[in-house]
Amino acid sequence: MDAVRLIVTSRRALTAGGDVPHMLAEVWQAQALAQAIGSRLAVVGPPALRGAARGLTELAGRGCGVLGDPDLPPGELRAAQLTELGDARQTLMRLGTLLAETGIALVALACAADDEGMYWQCVEAIDAADESRDRVLQMLGRLAEEDGMPEREAG
Repeated sequence: MDAVRLIVTSRRALTAGGDVPHMLAEVWQAQALAQAIGSRLAVVGPPALRGAARGLTELAGRGCGVLGDPDLPPGELRAAQLTELGDARQTLMRLGTLLAETGIALVALACAADDEGMYWQCVEAIDAADESRDRVLQMLGRLAEEDGMPEREAG
């Protein structure tokens, strides 16, 4: 499945809401998808993005790590369904939006956390989502530079 379609699916699932375990699983799915997209861009993406894409892979992996492994039924891991990136700019723009929404969902989870451990887990995941989004914005800026566009017009 192409990256944009997977991102749209993840955004819908994230914004649909649910109980805490469901929302944590959706946040994890979003970070795993960002990790997979970063990994793919690092290998086959535009040369100007490859270093930053490796960084995205690491940051998103950290986001998955702090949340632990969700209990997903076989075949439900969206990142494993990634078969093509499509247009790098479009993929990155949508991924940036997904990561921003992921951070918002994590803030809500942190505010509603019943215990301190869950709160800090959410805070660490918020940091990872924000840093991942910053890396995506950096890559969009590099694409804009390659195209001769001012960075503010890139995204």
